[in-house]
Amino acid sequence: MATTRRVAPFAEFGRQDVGLVGGKNASLGEMTAHLAAAGVRVPPGFAVTADAYGELLDGHGLRARIEEQIARLYDGAALDEVGAGIRSMIMAEPLPAGLRTEIVSAYEQLARDQGREDPEVAVRSSATAEDLPQASFAGQQETYLNVRGPAELLLSCHRCYASLFTDRAIDYRERMGFDHLAVALSVGVQVMVRSDLAGAGVIFTLDPESGFPEVIVVSAAWGLGETVVSGQVDPDEYTVFKPSLKDPVLDPVIDIRIGAKRKKAVYGEHGRTRSVDTTGEERSRCVLTNTEVRQLAEWSMTVEAHYGCPMDLEWAKDGLTGELSIVQARPETVQSRRRTTTLRRCRLTDIPQKSLVEGIAVGEAIGSGPVVVLDSPVDLDRFPTDGVLVTGITDPDWEPVMKQASAIVTDHGGRTSHAAIVSRELGVPTVVGTGQATKVLRNGQNATVSCAEGARGRVYAGLLAYEERETDLTDLPATRTRVMLNLADPSAAFRWWRLPADGVGLARLEFIVAHQVKAHPMALLHPERLDRRNRCAIEQLTEGHLDRGQYFIDRLAHGVARIAASRWPDPVVVRTSDFKTNEYARLLGGQAFEPVEANPMIGWRGASRYYSDGYREGFALECRALRRVRDEMGLTNVIVMIPFCRTLEEADRVLDVMAEQGLRRSEHGLKVYVMAEIPSNIILAEEFARRFDGFSIGSNDLTQLTLGVDRDSETLAHVFDETDPAVTQSIRLLVLRAHSADRAVGLCGQRPSDDPAFTEFLVRTGIDSISVAPDSFASVKQHVAAAEREPRADEPVGSVQGSGRTA
Repeated sequence: MATTRRVAPFAEFGRQDVGLVGGKNASLGEMTAHLAAAGVRVPPGFAVTADAYGELLDGHGLRARIEEQIARLYDGAALDEVGAGIRSMIMAEPLPAGLRTEIVSAYEQLARDQGREDPEVAVRSSATAEDLPQASFAGQQETYLNVRGPAELLLSCHRCYASLFTDRAIDYRERMGFDHLAVALSVGVQVMVRSDLAGAGVIFTLDPESGFPEVIVVSAAWGLGETVVSGQVDPDEYTVFKPSLKDPVLDPVIDIRIGAKRKKAVYGEHGRTRSVDTTGEERSRCVLTNTEVRQLAEWSMTVEAHYGCPMDLEWAKDGLTGELSIVQARPETVQSRRRTTTLRRCRLTDIPQKSLVEGIAVGEAIGSGPVVVLDSPVDLDRFPTDGVLVTGITDPDWEPVMKQASAIVTDHGGRTSHAAIVSRELGVPTVVGTGQATKVLRNGQNATVSCAEGARGRVYAGLLAYEERETDLTDLPATRTRVMLNLADPSAAFRWWRLPADGVGLARLEFIVAHQVKAHPMALLHPERLDRRNRCAIEQLTEGHLDRGQYFIDRLAHGVARIAASRWPDPVVVRTSDFKTNEYARLLGGQAFEPVEANPMIGWRGASRYYSDGYREGFALECRALRRVRDEMGLTNVIVMIPFCRTLEEADRVLDVMAEQGLRRSEHGLKVYVMAEIPSNIILAEEFARRFDGFSIGSNDLTQLTLGVDRDSETLAHVFDETDPAVTQSIRLLVLRAHSADRAVGLCGQRPSDDPAFTEFLVRTGIDSISVAPDSFASVKQHVAAAEREPRADEPVGSVQGSGRTA
């Protein structure tokens, strides 16, 4: 189209028109013109072009006067003084008459198309250097919602032009190296979606913290979307697994986290918006159904495929029609720019005390310094360069201070809040949604902010020591022996997706039960056996769940699914619960169902529980959760592993119980492994191999039971040795016997991480896999490669052959 037009509908623009209508409007035009046929719904609207902005600047020498103000900035004038001066000049300059006429005419046409008089519209700034792959400019200029009538529309457009020179926008362009007058502004005018009567939120087509590309993360809150972006609320979060999304039969929603959602933005009585409290029912209820999440995720994949890069989108649901819409789309600019071949990790080297506050971790770094509690931005010379910024929420006005902070902590906000988005771009460790940081943390106290411990960010007292390490993953050698990961925390699973691991050799259900379910499964099923205090605690924990057994299944399935998705399609070995009775008793409601044992380590644990009357119903919930992950979510890379299986009869009884719950060996490709941690597993390896598809050596328990040493005994610590000949001979025998039955053998334990010689021993036995903690992966991989370069004792020099078994 000709670039002399001041106003035109979205459909007449595309992403090639960023210079004319800015990134935001170009994307709206691109989706309107090219993705409507694919079902992506975008509310209609029009753009006021950058040419119109240029016309305003060229009138009465405004451009020259702005240049003079910018020159003052470089001469040392205060940023706030320069910004205020430019904004005043822009607002004092009337919009050209022709421009006013065209804007009003386009608005009236929009009203006719909608069949409404003076429809509410959103008026959004769209800079010509905005939403680029290398810089987002997100939130730098103003947006005005619930704008009605020609007069309000013209005023809002004028204010958008002035917002190109807010202090935060000037600072951002300075930091990103953009010429202030080379960046022009277009204005987008879009019909409002009545999300004030429903909900809205943000979508990333990758995990925004780790960059894991196989998921879509949808956040949602009640009301208009500004509460999510600004960080005023802690939204719901839904994680969608892309490979399962491609199959209409599968449920691709692998995780749901319900946020507090204490506020929502709604229409004000005289235009614009206001914030109100949500109801208790709204806080406990999901904003979106699984069907709606799937619809948004499918649209997001369509947009991502069309643009050819990860995307950051905003969505809204109309409370009158029930329709979903995509209202904005921009390239994701943080994770997509990271080097995928380099793994940077931080780790506390001091042992911290109990955290002062906790929230959602943004990034994976650590920062420390004196706490600075603020309720509004301050001049940079009043903020220490190593200060820990603590505040309620942030908006773009905070960005100069955020840039100078060593870490940031907020009371409110989720992973898509302003604080989270900007801190990722700045690389500043940030903990959002703590709820109480401004009340707990004191000005001047030293604090360490850690985002290196999974999804939970923690603030500790004092300046704790920590280390930073970078691993070039391209330097890691290929190995014949599979090197896998031990994972327990589902919230941290996506952090390790870049590691070239061969899967997960051990995922522990007990961690998920303890940290995400938080209750004994039998207590959920039989609250009548609990005292009043525990019954009340169970009711509070499972609020909103009519079926408490389903609560257990949902939480467990979501935890397992995140781990399985992080390594898809490589095998993920999930061990069913292996709490000891004293550990089960510590779960909420657990004491009513657990006996007191003199030696729980060799008591009622593992397989013996699964067929017994005291836990059979609890194990059935575990099986139903695992079946949901495999059959309903499509994560068929999950292998089930049975721990502490003492006898062949016990193995048969457990497999029968599993079959009753729909988990049958070989059906739908299901493999079932057994832990090899009891001498009977070694002695009867051939018989166990007929019942199970593989073995995983639990070296701690195997050493304990072979040498007769309590592994927790300090007195006998000098006797406990996994390299004792009795233990190593057992490992050799198991590998030999398992391989003769064509069964794979792995080992999951700490010793290979600590002892290269033990790793070499395992490789020389011909073991199929070694599973280690993620932070040990690189070193163990190198040790394995070194051991494989030396010939095994039982093979001729130059032989490089594997067992041929796969997980």
